[in-house]
Amino acid sequence: MDLEEKVLGVEPKYDGAIINVEKQTVELPNGETSTRDVVHHSNAVGILVLTKNNKMLLETQWRAPVAKETIEIPAGKVDSRDHGTALDTVVRELNEETRYKANNIKRITGFYSSVGFCDEYMDLYLATDLEPVEDELPRDQGEYLKIKEYSLDEAMSMIESGEIEDAKTITAIYYWKLHDKIGL
Repeated sequence: MDLEEKVLGVEPKYDGAIINVEKQTVELPNGETSTRDVVHHSNAVGILVLTKNNKMLLETQWRAPVAKETIEIPAGKVDSRDHGTALDTVVRELNEETRYKANNIKRITGFYSSVGFCDEYMDLYLATDLEPVEDELPRDQGEYLKIKEYSLDEAMSMIESGEIEDAKTITAIYYWKLHDKIGL
């Protein structure tokens, strides 16, 4: 059986600064119709930032959707400031959020953040060989961060204790753990 759903109609529900939401009417594989709520979001990047002393940079910030502080890797959406490229976004986000530039940037993988309702695709990068930036870019309006370094053991313990709950961050930490033994 072909599982593709054919979109019969689209009704825009919300057009915002970060997301757009639409209600789709679809024809199911068995010929019946149903509806889907779809959130459109720009592509994004997440960055596993490792210092010269083999610690990762994590940021704590307030996240309104979950109404609490979260601990995450640096990340951000690809937008017009970046000429639409993920690599340019990595460079900008490193500057804005960590105040570092990386002499070595490598793409690790890419994934959809939540395919059940959203089309956001995130590229995960590794950034190493860090140097402080000379010209700091302004942070996004309303963005307040606490940046701290963590060892791999500390990061793993934070996952196990539930202190780190963010999927992109957990993915990055497990990548680090997997490759730490063989060398990144």
